[in-house]
Amino acid sequence: MPKNEKNNVELLRTWTLSPATTLGSSVRAKGILQEIQARLPAVSKKSVILSGSELTLSMPASDNAAFKAASAVVGKTVEEAASLPVIPREIQDILGMKTSERHRWLTDGRLPSAGTRTVRLAGRARRITFHVFDPKVVEDLLDRGAVEEWRVEDAEAKAEKRRKAAYRAKLTRSRKADKRSKKVERRLDDTASTLSGWEEFDIDGLLR
Repeated sequence: MPKNEKNNVELLRTWTLSPATTLGSSVRAKGILQEIQARLPAVSKKSVILSGSELTLSMPASDNAAFKAASAVVGKTVEEAASLPVIPREIQDILGMKTSERHRWLTDGRLPSAGTRTVRLAGRARRITFHVFDPKVVEDLLDRGAVEEWRVEDAEAKAEKRRKAAYRAKLTRSRKADKRSKKVERRLDDTASTLSGWEEFDIDGLLR
């Protein structure tokens, strides 16, 4: 085999991400790929690709040393992947929740945070901080259908809030009506007291 042809032979290795690792989420799988790429040197980042739940590392045969180093990084990250914190976009995909729901349930304590992470946005000086979540907790929430339970609870709480608001509005209208009635009575009393001969008229019993 000619030397230049031999150098073009690719070195290949694949890893399969288990359902327990991805929690059934393609977004989670992509997040694991990004974690791997973040741990690799710049020249090796594009050598790893994701197809479904399968990671593939490929390099020219001439890059044997770089291939071995990258393989070690990918293999170690795949081993650790099941315990990697779940980031916001991943938990939303895994549990099927909206951003507003994640914020609400995080604030009221139903969605427990495993801490925060601060990262720099690609190509920008700005840093952002966000909450991350324990994959075991996320798996438990998924298994027991917690999101649907929380939505029912929220709907019931919203309905109760509306009932209370309607009652308060009714009570306010009733109080206003009472005040108006009392004002009318006072005006009638004031008017009657100024009429000439009213006292005699009242004494005669004509109002009874």
